[in-house]
Amino acid sequence: MNETKSGKMSRFAFFSMTASLFITVYEYPTFAASGKSLIFFLLLCGITWFLPVALCAAELATIKGYQEGGIYSWVGKPLGEKFGFAALFFQWFQITVGFVTMIYFIVGTLAYVLNIPEMNSNPLVKFLAVILIFWVLTVVQFKGTEMTARLAKYGFSIGIVLPVLVLTVFTIMYFMHGHTLSTNFTKVPFFPTTKDIGALTSFVLAYMGVEASAPHFSSLENPQKNYPKLLIALVVVGIVMSTLGGSIVSMVLTGTISSNQGVVDTATLLFSPGHLSWGVRVIGFLISFGIFAQVSSWIVSPTEGLQFAATKGLLPKGLAQKNQHQVPVKILVIQAIIVTIWAALLTFGSGGSGGIAFQAAISMTVLIYLSAYILFFIAYFVVLKKHADLPRDYQIPGGKLVKIIVAGFGLLISVSAVITAFIVPTTIAKSDSHSYLLLLATCFIVTLALPFVFYRFYSIKNIQKQKHDLTR
Repeated sequence: MNETKSGKMSRFAFFSMTASLFITVYEYPTFAASGKSLIFFLLLCGITWFLPVALCAAELATIKGYQEGGIYSWVGKPLGEKFGFAALFFQWFQITVGFVTMIYFIVGTLAYVLNIPEMNSNPLVKFLAVILIFWVLTVVQFKGTEMTARLAKYGFSIGIVLPVLVLTVFTIMYFMHGHTLSTNFTKVPFFPTTKDIGALTSFVLAYMGVEASAPHFSSLENPQKNYPKLLIALVVVGIVMSTLGGSIVSMVLTGTISSNQGVVDTATLLFSPGHLSWGVRVIGFLISFGIFAQVSSWIVSPTEGLQFAATKGLLPKGLAQKNQHQVPVKILVIQAIIVTIWAALLTFGSGGSGGIAFQAAISMTVLIYLSAYILFFIAYFVVLKKHADLPRDYQIPGGKLVKIIVAGFGLLISVSAVITAFIVPTTIAKSDSHSYLLLLATCFIVTLALPFVFYRFYSIKNIQKQKHDLTR
């Protein structure tokens, strides 16, 4: 069941929905490219960044008055409304691009298992497939959180956990039959060298999103008690699943690893080398279903925060409206239109997944999301200093010093990831590196300014207008 007798979301449903926000199969090929050092990076980022995010989020979410709106309240209460709005905007804006890259993985996988290469190679067909998938999933969300929770539950169980477990068993059998580890895995040492440090950002990305389900905090059964426990469990599961999945792809595949087909290429080599078997098709369909569930979870999670901001006057009043299933339909439709525009720009204007525009867009989404996390950790430090007396149902154990260390690590890794995000990817030619950095820096600065400009010239006036209308 997705709901308890009280009508609240069950722990497993909430766990699955949150897990599907960040535990993702489509990043395994990216991890695999780092070889053995992927284990180091995932453990490092898991312990020094992912764990601090989860612990600080668990504490902030249980502070009285901080429980509505997720990151909007966590940042806005201690730092001010405009910073809360900016953090919420960054969390939402990055995923409008992320939707396209996630669905690219679905399209690439389905093109392979259905043996319809045009789905992935023909730009028009690819674009139509992306927007069809996204709009269908958007319309499905109109039925409410219950539908999203159900998709997340089954998507996480049979679309993420099951394929990884099956691949693990077949990988063990593969090496028991005398096959050797791929040089993709062995050629890179466990501790990365200086030239490999640029990969840090992609491994931080692996854990981004655990806090995005916070707007559904009040829907969870006994949230003050269960939310912290679930976040800690998610940290453990996230680290194990990402490390296991990335290592399998890296240990099995030789040569260049495809970002879209790396996982099904691995399944093909393990199940039926040289031909596409029914087992590979099943794995491909299951993985695609898992990403479907992830997209569904992301469609509704940040938009709940935007709807809450609209009730406060920061956005047009009409965006605060919900349908009979308590879904902000207008926000979802606007989001779908923006994703359609991104899909067109990235599919037709990037010159392929290796193009400068495409790579800059991906890097920018990471930078924008990291900006939200930097505000998040700064807000936590302000709470420690100025609002330590506020009642809360959960606190990071160990006292104030431990809290400072935990949040300090999170902030340090966030800032480090921002810096390494400006290291030019190896997929960009040296002759294009200057153009890439200029494009990335310009887009980053403009996007950073957007929520503050909007707040200054719209939100403040709209809030004052609403207050004036109430006093009349």
